[in-house]
Amino acid sequence: MKAIKMRIQKFSRPGVILMATVVAIITSMVVANATQTITTPNAAFIAYSLAFGANSAPITPATNRSVLVIGCCTTFDNEGVGQVSLLHIPSTLMTWVGLESPTSAAITSGRIGGTGHIVYIDVGHQVDIQKASADTILVHNGSSGTRAGNVTLIW
Repeated sequence: MKAIKMRIQKFSRPGVILMATVVAIITSMVVANATQTITTPNAAFIAYSLAFGANSAPITPATNRSVLVIGCCTTFDNEGVGQVSLLHIPSTLMTWVGLESPTSAAITSGRIGGTGHIVYIDVGHQVDIQKASADTILVHNGSSGTRAGNVTLIW
């Protein structure tokens, strides 16, 4: 009887190792197929404080990809926020669609090769993000006082 137990134990040890190896391989295959690649988005944050009629420095959005442009005015009694999804084709054009800041909030969209208004980011529709050149945008303060806030680009 003792001899039979030893044979079973000796025989089952390689079987157990083989079975554990098979389980490890299958588990690894399942985990490898279940993983998901998550990329961290790129972002740029630009603060501004502009006197009446002033423009910010030019801002260059990422090229040939969608860029979320979010701007806000944080000056008391002029607070607001606006955003657009923008596509910048280098030296050619910019196209976008988004939402203007309240009051009179509205959908904004466009496709221009020159310069022009993109989105208002204050409550009175006097501070806006504009296309400055074929490859840049800027913040313009068209109000009668100093305005401050920020613009975030995410791509």
